[in-house]
Amino acid sequence: MTIPMKIPMTILVTGGTGFIGSAVVLQAIRDGHRVINVDCLTYAAATESLAAVADHPAYAFAQVDIRDRTALDAVFAAHAPDAVMHLAAESHVDRSIDGPAAFVETNVLGTFHMLEAARSYWVSRGKPADFRFHHISTDEVFGSLGETGMFDEDTRYDPRSPYSATKAGSDHLVRAWGETYGLPILLTNCSNNYGPRQFPEKLIPVTILNALAGKPLPIYGAGLNVRDWLYVEDHADALLTVLTRAAPGATYAIGGENEARNIDIVTAICAILDDRRPDHAPHARLITHVTDRPGHDARYAIDPSRIRADLGWQPSLTLEQGLAQTVDWYLDNADWWQPLQDRAGVGVRLGTAPVAP
Repeated sequence: MTIPMKIPMTILVTGGTGFIGSAVVLQAIRDGHRVINVDCLTYAAATESLAAVADHPAYAFAQVDIRDRTALDAVFAAHAPDAVMHLAAESHVDRSIDGPAAFVETNVLGTFHMLEAARSYWVSRGKPADFRFHHISTDEVFGSLGETGMFDEDTRYDPRSPYSATKAGSDHLVRAWGETYGLPILLTNCSNNYGPRQFPEKLIPVTILNALAGKPLPIYGAGLNVRDWLYVEDHADALLTVLTRAAPGATYAIGGENEARNIDIVTAICAILDDRRPDHAPHARLITHVTDRPGHDARYAIDPSRIRADLGWQPSLTLEQGLAQTVDWYLDNADWWQPLQDRAGVGVRLGTAPVAP
């Protein structure tokens, strides 16, 4: 049975200065909620992503590492959240190949400390039935699909990279805290996100920014790997829908229903840029096939029928609409992405081969 949630809520968002986290923070404040953003500001953090709400009375920021239990306890005590949305994670597969330790420490141990801090706080408040711990995860925990089939909430776990293995581990911890301690948990697994404010190490922003600079557009292997693409603002809307409407213990798979091969994503961006920046056309001449990523999953696809049936959510944008909006955002917001070009790993190929410890 769904327990009505307190509206508006005070929501503790971890990783709120990251790509998906910042979209959630912005949407939550638009929806009238109060937000406490807990973020330790790693290389992928972009404080400018939240410039619009930095001085908003409903927004608070705490620079805290989720592995620091003492600091977490202090944040819970100071802000008394009604819910947690746990997004903080190391998320780049290539970086996980080169340095898996950071992924274990943040994604597994960090989630453990978040769960324990939330459980202690929840118990101290008398175990309120309307408290929620919402853990945001990825479809990569399910492994790789063949040419047919889709992931859903009952798909068995089969992670293939250090990143997906650590996210799978964090999912299991969250479910265990729900079963063992009764913590009211929610868990969602999403498909590939894209859109404004994505750190320039993932396929779509790399393609846009390299094309603008006249640099090669790297495609792993033949570019035939298929992903289901979800516009980040649609994802933020889905996450807040789950938080405020789903029954405790629920799991939802969230997808954009937009499957595409990597090579098709890159050529579509090139076509948009040919229209927006015709003096540099054709941008497709910059496409360069490079050595594939080790253990590169062939295909991901999500069946989102449960969230559509239970909660009435579905994505609002087609892939064509979302890509056009994304390209336009990067064209209009050079002041956001230009300072990020000097950060570690940006513009450098990572994860080319397993590295000896």
